[in-house]
Amino acid sequence: MLRALELASRAEGLTSPNPLVGAVVGRDGTVVAEGYHREAGAPHAEVEALEAAGARARGATLYVTLEPCVHHGRTGPCVPVVLAAGISRVVVAVADPNPKVNGRGIEALRGAGAEVNVGLLETEARELNRPFFTFVLERRPFVTLKGALSLDGKIAAWDMTSRWITGEPARQAAHRLRRRADAIAVGIGTVLADDPLLTVRLPEPWPREPFRVVVDSRARTPLTARVLTAGRPDRALIAVTESASQDRVRSLEARGVTVLRLPARDGRVDLAALLGALAEREVVSLLLEGGGELNAAFLEAGLVDRVSLFVAPLLLGGAGARGLVGGRGRSLKEAFRLRRMTVERLGEDLLIEGDLEPQ
Repeated sequence: MLRALELASRAEGLTSPNPLVGAVVGRDGTVVAEGYHREAGAPHAEVEALEAAGARARGATLYVTLEPCVHHGRTGPCVPVVLAAGISRVVVAVADPNPKVNGRGIEALRGAGAEVNVGLLETEARELNRPFFTFVLERRPFVTLKGALSLDGKIAAWDMTSRWITGEPARQAAHRLRRRADAIAVGIGTVLADDPLLTVRLPEPWPREPFRVVVDSRARTPLTARVLTAGRPDRALIAVTESASQDRVRSLEARGVTVLRLPARDGRVDLAALLGALAEREVVSLLLEGGGELNAAFLEAGLVDRVSLFVAPLLLGGAGARGLVGGRGRSLKEAFRLRRMTVERLGEDLLIEGDLEPQ
């Protein structure tokens, strides 16, 4: 099962909106064949492993990181393939929360006479597919708040410069985070101040282009903004409210981008509605890149699941310099807290990650 989990992780960033799944066919303590789901629309892990096993699958054990499916999606169901291959035992790490599956695959296998064991390395399997579980159970993307900041919490200097706070190893790691995301979001303030691209830029070409999302209540995004032209126009989404000028909206749409007209909350884009609109576009994971006001709004709405902070050994100072989280702030007693924290050294910088504790 450890091998199946490792195989599944190879496709990180490629399978969405499907989960990451790995499979191993074993017999008498020996690996017979293995496979993993490589991308959405490609054969599922079980099918790939069983095709590689051929006749050797008969009477063997199939180890799979997620319950085999019984429904038609982009591909056909896996349970009939497992049964036709003659597998006698199936070891499942975790049940699939998808309502179209959710135990039905396990029941179908048992009903056909196969032995099924569930729960081996379940914690690890859930962790691997946290975004998928959030997407299915809550009907919204899994949100990671990402930032690059100085030791004193500044995301830009007093003169608004922010390139580059961290070194090259940290910046490459940040692009690997982007690689795993289905969408990258910033606020209009960040667009006006930094004119970001919001693209994945790594040494090796990356086949999937995340949505580039700008939260822009009044449609102030400049028509010359790089976020509009950094990739395919239809991958640029501008979220506005009814307060946006219709002339501005039409001008943006004329550039080929998609304008999401969403309800307002306290005069700004309703973030829950935004996540719902992204879920409709099969965005399973969202990387939130600020700035401070948007970060604060997501935190206050209880819509941040994880934090990834790149911290540079700098002290920028400046009472007016931008911080990671804006808004009104919170008392120590009310502070957002992280759990299950990890720290990784990246050149001279640190990557600090953790999950948000429920409020």
